[in-house]
Amino acid sequence: QVQLVESGGGLVQPGGSLRLSCVASGSLSSIFAMGWYRQAPGKQRELVAVITSAGSTTYADSMKDRFTNSRDNAKNTVYLQMNSLKPEDTAVYYCNAAAETPPYEYWGQGTQVTVSS
Repeated sequence: QVQLVESGGGLVQPGGSLRLSCVASGSLSSIFAMGWYRQAPGKQRELVAVITSAGSTTYADSMKDRFTNSRDNAKNTVYLQMNSLKPEDTAVYYCNAAAETPPYEYWGQGTQVTVSS
């Protein structure tokens, strides 16, 4: 089992920044990628960014110029630095960990990000 705990969400004005953190614990040896998804009201959950254990990162096109996904392996933590936030970035952001053997995806409880003036 893997537990994921997110933090860092909140209310920010348009153009502002936030950094989300996700701490992973438990049986982490099979985890090969961690990342972030988000879900806005009335919309499907969508990929934000994923980083592999080798450090390769994939971003959603609409976010790659504003968001940075990074990881600290020593702390079992991934971060999402979000800059130039827009109202349409408002969503619940979920941390995700993908296990390879057996294949399985773990989710955090989510953290709310609200971009509003």
